[in-house]
Amino acid sequence: MTNTQEAILIGEIDISAAGPRCKMLLGDLNGDGRMELLLVQPDNRQDVRYIPHQVQCLTAFDLQGNLLWQTGKPDPGAGSQGSDYPAQIYDLDGDGRLEVLCVMDDQFKIVDGATGEIKESYQLPDPHAHDCIIIANLSGNERASDIILKDRYHKLWALNRNFELLWKHEGNPGHFPWVYDLNGDGKDEVMAGYDLLDSNGRLLWSCKDLDDHADCIWIGDVNGDGEPELVVGGSVTVMYDHLGKELWRHADSVESQHIALGKFRKDLPGLQIAGLDRLVREDDGLGKKGKDALFLLDAEGLELWKEDRQTDGWLTIIETLRNWEQAGPDYILAYRRGGGVFPALYDGYMNKVVQFPAEGYAVHADLLGSGTEQVIIYNDLKAFLYSSRSFSLSDQPSGQQLSQPKRLYSSTLYPGGEA
Repeated sequence: MTNTQEAILIGEIDISAAGPRCKMLLGDLNGDGRMELLLVQPDNRQDVRYIPHQVQCLTAFDLQGNLLWQTGKPDPGAGSQGSDYPAQIYDLDGDGRLEVLCVMDDQFKIVDGATGEIKESYQLPDPHAHDCIIIANLSGNERASDIILKDRYHKLWALNRNFELLWKHEGNPGHFPWVYDLNGDGKDEVMAGYDLLDSNGRLLWSCKDLDDHADCIWIGDVNGDGEPELVVGGSVTVMYDHLGKELWRHADSVESQHIALGKFRKDLPGLQIAGLDRLVREDDGLGKKGKDALFLLDAEGLELWKEDRQTDGWLTIIETLRNWEQAGPDYILAYRRGGGVFPALYDGYMNKVVQFPAEGYAVHADLLGSGTEQVIIYNDLKAFLYSSRSFSLSDQPSGQQLSQPKRLYSSTLYPGGEA
């Protein structure tokens, strides 16, 4: 058993001016060589049980806590993180500067990341096309500049840079479809829940014998054969090759709510799959206390371990965290655990390696261009910036725009990704 370390607090920011129940996005909004914090507040219709939802207010802070701009007005009655907020940070027009893409006032808006000024507005292709925003390369351009919008569980719409409809799809698209060029033709395929679509929206293949919907989707060379595999967490955890052949399924879970791929164990071949099993749902109407548990699978889908959780709490989110330390292993970042369990990094042996002494949601990125990632834990009032080593946020930024990786412009409550 390793000793749990406490992370180094490098900054503490008052974010209360953004209003309650915000989701935090990260990006170098002003191009100064550091990430800024974008707090996205939903409107007061935002709840998983009440659709539609959209953005009420956007508030940008720098890492020293200065409020840079605010678009919209915070509402004390804002909704909650019961589903995704339709907002992303991305350089959509390719001018080298980031924009904020969001659904606000029943329109799709492109907002200048440096100033908060609205640059463009478009009508939605459907009144319900605002469950989340996915940025894709469906047109075969040099960079991703197409948009996919979806409703909660039934339809998605693909649009080009000029917001012209390319195609639409009806099915069971899950929470957050993942896009990836699986066949190397320069265009993204779309894993829309249990269905793989080509760049024109045509169905290529579907997962078989899966219930409910896809909670999250990961893509990576899991088994080391040089080809990408797709791992889907839904009613079970299942892995397919890119041609649609099921390679394995792990059915020994009650509800596979989140998964994350990584090299969590250097002693094992291929990649490992971290998972989160909802053992007991608190909202099942039976009056039970909810409980979840982490687990880890090897590249063949065999369970290596499962957490024997002793506390209540059933809403954990897990993500893969790379580069917490330079040349360090991948860790499992787990937060929103409940039951008095703080957010923490876990290794591939179920050890809690680092604990963050603050409760809340978490985001992570290389905030300073340092080659290592930092973790931000935030609540309605404050954001706490943690690192594996000390940094001075009063130092002058480099002035060189930081890149916006796909993971950051594919922000979702149901994290998927690539490994």
